[in-house]
This record gives sequence, structure tokens and C-alpha cells, in this order.
Amino acid sequence: MGPGWYLRRLSRMGPAEVVGRARHAVVQRQWRSALPTPPDWPAHPRFTATLPAGVVGKVSGEAVSRLLATADELMAGRAEFFGVERTDFAAPDWFLDPKTGRRAPSDVYAFDVPYRSEDTVGDIKQIWEPSRHQHLTVLAAAYAVTGSPAYAERVAEHLRSWWAANPPLRGPHWVSGIELGIRLLSWVWTRRLLDGWPGAAELFEQNPDFQLQLWHHQNWLATLRSHGSSANNHVIAEDAGLLAAACAFGWFPESAAWRAAAMRSLDVQLGCNTFASGLNAELASEYHGLVLELGLAAAIEADAAGTPVPDSTWDVLLRMTDALASIVDNRLRPPRQGDADDGFGLIVDGTSTDRWASLLASGEALFGRPDWWPPVPGDDVRTPLLASLVSRTPRASGVRPGRRPAHLRDAGMTILRSGPVWVRCDGGPHGFLSIAAHAHADALSLEVRHDGVDVLADPGTFCYHGEPQWRSYFRSTLGHNTLELAGRDQSVSGGPFLWTRHAVTKVLEVHTPDNGPARWSAAHDGYAPAVHRRTVELDGAVLKIVDEVLGEETSGEARLAFHFGPSVTVMLDGTTARLRWPAALEPPATDGDPAAAGAPVEGADRSGLATDGRGAAGSVAEVAGGSSRAADFPATGSAGRLSPAAGAPVATGAGHPGRAAGGGRAASVADPLVGRVSGSLAGAVRTAVMELPTGLSWSVHRGDTEPPLGWYSAGFGRKEPATTLVGSGTPGHLTTLLRFS
Repeated sequence: MGPGWYLRRLSRMGPAEVVGRARHAVVQRQWRSALPTPPDWPAHPRFTATLPAGVVGKVSGEAVSRLLATADELMAGRAEFFGVERTDFAAPDWFLDPKTGRRAPSDVYAFDVPYRSEDTVGDIKQIWEPSRHQHLTVLAAAYAVTGSPAYAERVAEHLRSWWAANPPLRGPHWVSGIELGIRLLSWVWTRRLLDGWPGAAELFEQNPDFQLQLWHHQNWLATLRSHGSSANNHVIAEDAGLLAAACAFGWFPESAAWRAAAMRSLDVQLGCNTFASGLNAELASEYHGLVLELGLAAAIEADAAGTPVPDSTWDVLLRMTDALASIVDNRLRPPRQGDADDGFGLIVDGTSTDRWASLLASGEALFGRPDWWPPVPGDDVRTPLLASLVSRTPRASGVRPGRRPAHLRDAGMTILRSGPVWVRCDGGPHGFLSIAAHAHADALSLEVRHDGVDVLADPGTFCYHGEPQWRSYFRSTLGHNTLELAGRDQSVSGGPFLWTRHAVTKVLEVHTPDNGPARWSAAHDGYAPAVHRRTVELDGAVLKIVDEVLGEETSGEARLAFHFGPSVTVMLDGTTARLRWPAALEPPATDGDPAAAGAPVEGADRSGLATDGRGAAGSVAEVAGGSSRAADFPATGSAGRLSPAAGAPVATGAGHPGRAAGGGRAASVADPLVGRVSGSLAGAVRTAVMELPTGLSWSVHRGDTEPPLGWYSAGFGRKEPATTLVGSGTPGHLTTLLRFS
């Protein structure tokens, strides 16, 4: 970061935070010259935070199969982080970024490592992620369900290697508290799952290397806790890791004080990070999942150790669980709102286990389920293990909703539903705290899904560091399904993880009956003195979107963007867009409503859509071909290019991750009709027609790079071309109709 960024960052801090950061700087300077000294280790520590007898046997066979498939890939030395495959994971280099080939310095004082500089250290996320040691909890879980010592021995090899390569306060793995907190939680569960392996005590409680690492991790977190404008998901991870370790490995003189302080802080920070409605205040769906995972794991750890957990903590976790159940679609996918970096709090399942179903299953096991909850499959590893550690039913005092909430007022999120159609409307705050670190400039944006398939998609996040042009695009106004005015974002960015001006949004009307048309209207001041107002109506299979720019001073061209999911093939003919995508074939969660599943799919195979490893809808093959006429979408096809006559409609669709980008242009009539599908399209497609505002000039974009436009990021570090339509012209009364067949 340059000096300007630090000045802007400083301007977003209050006096107390400035003083606190100054104190942290003094501590870091002291540690540079003299490491703090850990106390003597007790003579005969015993690990007692074990699982109850017989609980591992309650894990379903399907969950065990998924777990072992992932564990065996790890044993073969194969792993994948943020779209980058590694084949060196039998004995990993803990400082290597395989994406850039760069290696972070391992012998530098931690707080001197320029971890934000990709030119110096590589992509720090690629370096940090393996050192969260969540692959070790997977291997340890594989040992627990099989008793095979090979899994345990690999865990021991990796831990001894990491401890030797990362002495306290040296190198990049000691820079960020969230990394230390999650790593501690992984160590707690690794030791728990290895209980019964003859080498467990020698690896952990009888090991001086572990003693040294454990104390320094906890001392770091107790001394340098995040605060002020940084007290977001980071402080939750720090508190959760410190609390779990101080409970499970409570052998130091400081352990009791660490437990008490971490429990107090976790209780306060969970409340601060959560709206009364239960949604995470960062308004980033994946961070809602991360905070809920961390909060549940830490509270359950404390409860199992006999450390009192305040009812207010359980109440927040209950509200978060109910909020998640209220916003997921009928495939149990939450919105794709705000930043997402694929961060998990605790992993003991195989990669193909659905994260959100697992979280809801854990919530159901702990708190019970109201009648309005969607059906949740209970076939993960984590849920029975977590539930077995709770000594009593959590006493959450909050009143649970009697019907499924559709409008979470404080978070500004409204979900409109009609059969298989799911619509998220964004009318909430720009972000959390003064910097809104994980916010996007997405006021009044929409997400639209049909039976869990992204039709109008939030493009995602893709990256944090190292690629500023892409970071800017994926969090820009133009990068969302909303309206840009005069070529500027609604909120003003001060650089990565920093916004210096936040658009203020107000929800004007919400009508979400159990049956019949639903309506939502909101406005924001991001283009002051002009105001952008959007009204959305969902009536059966018809979605109507009305955009207005109000005010006397409305100069500047408007650009209205619609981003389509990677499964959607788009054919644009003037101001009519015809959409086609493969139908999801697995039965959805219907909430007891047969209409929620949509019309039956005739003649389809049972292969279904693949997942991205954590339950997001994806695809496994690609079909291209067909004619230029809208009526001639192919049922099957082979790779080819369209050669329509001049003036024929433009066809475009989702690309493949390995396909070269089109680069800086709108799609031409020579572009192929491409739709990513699973199996044959015959009898297994959905269609829709989109009538676009006639007052705008519409262009098709797919995989443009100068500047970026027409991209979809299914997960952190991954992006692929997808279709984006952009209408440019004079702002006014703009009406869009989306009709599902």
C-alpha cells in the first residue's frame, strides 16, 4: 500500500483505535528485540477434551465416503487452493505460492514481511491457506473413522515440518491474527480426532515444540487482538481460536485468564458483528458462514470444558442460524453478496460436502428447527461431532420467527420467492464499520435464480491482493446487476478493503405475502444530488424491474448491467434477450410446497449439475453449436461458430475456465453459442425471455479484459467468462421484464 492509502485508512479510525494501534506498534517493536518468554510446561499434562465414546460411529456412510475421498487425495500429495492445484502436498513448502512461483521470506521478523506485495511474497492467500491446517483436520477425521495410522502419521509429519519451519514471530504465518486463530482451532480438533493413536500425546502435550508454538500463538492473540475499524470477522477468529485452545489445552498459568477474556470478547463481538435479524453485519454471505462456524465451534468448546457460555452468545448463534435458513434458495445456497474468500472456520468433511447444508444441520441439532425451515440433509461429519460435545441444550432466549422471514430490515436484504424463482434485493447499508472492508458498490443490485441456478448472477470476488484492476471490477457498481451513472461507483473506494464514502440506501416499500405478487422498492444517494430508485415486482413467473434516476441534476450517461450465470446461454435480438440453461436435475428442498420444485424435467438423465466442491452449482461439460435464430437453440451440439447474416441476433454464453478471453470488446456475431451443460440438453433445459429497456443501446460482453467486463467468479482465485448485457443511454424510466417459461 502507498502512503495515500495509509493516510485514508488513518482517517477512518477513531482516537481510541489510533491509541490502540500505537500500543500494538510498541509491542511489536519490543518483540523484535526480545521474544516474550513462555512459562514452564506442566510435568504431566493430560488431554481430556475428547469425543464421547461411540460418536464417530454415528457419522453416515455417505459422509465418511466423501471424507475419505478427500483424505486420500491429500495422502497422494494432491490439494487445491483457490483454483490452483498442488501436487507437492505430501511434503509441502509452507512458503511457496504455486500461482506465481514466488516464495515468501521465512527468516524475516513477521511484522517486516510485506505480505500485501505480490511482487515480493506472491499471493499471500495461497501461502496462508495451507497453514490454517484445515487439511490436517480432514486427515485426522479420516483416522478417527478408519483407525488407519497412515492418516495420523501424515498429520504428524506436516505438523513437525511446520513447527520447525515457523519459529515464533518469524515469517508470514505470524502476521495476521485470523490465521493464528483458525490454526489454533485446527490444532484442537486435530488432537481430538487423533485421540486413540499411540503417537498423539508425543506429538502434542509431550512435545516441547508444540508447547512453544501453542503458548506464542495464544500470547499473540491475547496481546494484539483486532479492534476498532478492524473488529470484523478477524476478531471473531482470534477470539474463537484463543478460547478453544485455552479450553482444550488449558495447561498454562495464563489459561484461565485467556479463557475468560476470550469468552467475554467473543460474546461482545458476535453481538456487534450481527444484526438483530441474525445476518452478519459485514453483509458478505460467506463471512456469515465463517463467523457462524467459528462461533459455534468456540461456544461448544467452552461448554464442553465447563466454561460458562453466556445465553447472549447462544442467542446470537441461534439468530444467525435462523437467518441463514431464511435466505437460502431451494438448493440451500445463500446469496452471493459482498466479498467471499472461501474461508472456513472448521473443516472435518470431504470437499464435496455442502457447506450450507452442514451448517443448517448443525443448527438444527443444537437448536431444533421451526416448521418453516427448508428440509436439511443430515449427512455430514461435523454435525454429530459438534453436537456430541454440548453438555446441555443451549439456552437461547430469543423468540424465533413464526414464519420464514422475507425482509430482514436492518440488513436491508429482501428475498422474493415464487415457486422455483428466488430473487435477492439489496437495500441495506454499504458495509460494516467505517471502512466497510468487505463491501461492494452494489446498492439496489439483484440476484435471480431459478431452481438454484444463477440466472442474473452476482459475479463474485475473484481476488484481494496483487491484481488491482480485477479487484476493482468485481466490487464495482458496473460489476453488479444495478445502474451506474456518469461512469462512477455509488460508493467511493479508498483502495483495497477501504471505502471513504458509503452510499446510503433506504427501503421504501416491501410487500411479501405468502401468496400472490411480491413487491420491493428502494433508493440510494450514491449519485447525489440525483437519486437512483428501483422497484421490483415478482408475480408468478414474471419479474418486473423499474429503474428511475430522480432529481434535477441527472447529467451523465447511465449504464444498466445484467450479469448472467455461467450456465446461461444468451441470444440478444434488439432489446429482447432469450435465455436458456440446463435444468438442475436433483430434487430441491421444497419446504413442503410442490410448486417450489418447478415443472418436472422430462427425458433427462440423472447426472445433475456438478458442484464446485462446496455445494455451489456448476457444470461438468461444454456444448457449443446451433444456428443464429432464437428458436434454434440446440438440444445437443458440437463445437462450432455461428456465421449469421448481417443484422442477425447475437448469441453468446458462458465460457470455460480454460478458454482464452475475448479481450476488451463486445461479443460479435462470430462468437459461438456456448452453454455449459451436464449430459444432453434434450428435455433438460429451462428458458426465459428478457425484455430490456428500449431507451438504451444494448451491447453484449463476454470475457472482456480492457477493461474487465463479462466475468463470473465461482470461488476465490477463479474466474471464467460469462455473459453480461450493458444498456447505455440517458437515464429515465427504465423497465425490464424477465419472463420464465
